[in-house]
Amino acid sequence: MSEKKRGCLRKLLLPAFIGVLLVWLVVEHFFNVNSNLVAVAVRESRQPLQILSKRGEWKPATGLTPGDFAAALIERHEEPGMRWSTLKVRRPGGFLANAAQRVFGAELHVVTLSPERFDFMTTFQPKFTLTTARERMDDGNLWFSITANFRDPKGRPMGWVYHEGKQVNPPFGDWSGCFFVKDGRPWFGPKSLLNDVPGLIQEGSQVYPSVMKNHTIFSYVEMKPDEYFDGTRVSYRALGGMRQDGTIVFVLSGDGGVMNVGEVTEIARKLDVQHATLLDGGRALQYSIRTDDGPWHFHAANTELPIQYKLLERQRSPIYIGVRRKAPLIVSGTGK
Repeated sequence: MSEKKRGCLRKLLLPAFIGVLLVWLVVEHFFNVNSNLVAVAVRESRQPLQILSKRGEWKPATGLTPGDFAAALIERHEEPGMRWSTLKVRRPGGFLANAAQRVFGAELHVVTLSPERFDFMTTFQPKFTLTTARERMDDGNLWFSITANFRDPKGRPMGWVYHEGKQVNPPFGDWSGCFFVKDGRPWFGPKSLLNDVPGLIQEGSQVYPSVMKNHTIFSYVEMKPDEYFDGTRVSYRALGGMRQDGTIVFVLSGDGGVMNVGEVTEIARKLDVQHATLLDGGRALQYSIRTDDGPWHFHAANTELPIQYKLLERQRSPIYIGVRRKAPLIVSGTGK
């Protein structure tokens, strides 16, 4: 090939490369395509999720001690009362699964929040208009927002919702998990906590399923995971829990970090969670975190484009859990 032809080819290839790159970035922005390529590649694997330890070894969650977990957490953001950390994960599988994880990686996120410094609430639009975690964060000046209740095909929340001391949506069936606030303190776990904790519900939502109470994982999580919920399915998961000292802990799928119910529950147990419940996950999962560099957003699927095709349709939810920093106490005094 002559030098002139090679020069023409280079001039053609460069714009083509830039065009492909721009298209990929747009698709990634709206559809989280890198994460979903990993999710699709590993979803049929029955190998346990592995976590990268501080020593650089890949081990299943059951093979790590609580101390190992603490050491494996990679800090992303910390401020008084709030910490956001990441766990690097992988799931052994076939050639495509291993290749996708090698190229794009996979991770989980752990967010801890102190009720001493943050208020917890349900947050939603009038008439439960479908919305996003990003919109709830912007509208409410929140530090953290995440999907809460499941929703029916018409977009209505499935399960009771309380806001500012009033029940604004009725119960759904006998679902076992819940988030609620009583006497200003947030709780996550099974519905039995509603009776164990005195007082009236100020904020709250019914979710499903609960997975742990008093550091004990419920037997159906391991013995009958598919009888009441799709427990063995490898999917985007979100767990809300609390430690004995009241610290709230969220264990969340990040890019490519898909899990089954047993795995997300075991990780929470190793992180010293006392009570826990799952929140809405799968394609509906989305959450936003406020940091020093500005808000950071995760969405499992498209949340913006009104596409009718089922696999690409817009995923929005009616009810979110919101977390807002408490106003500083102003101590008044008298001067001379």
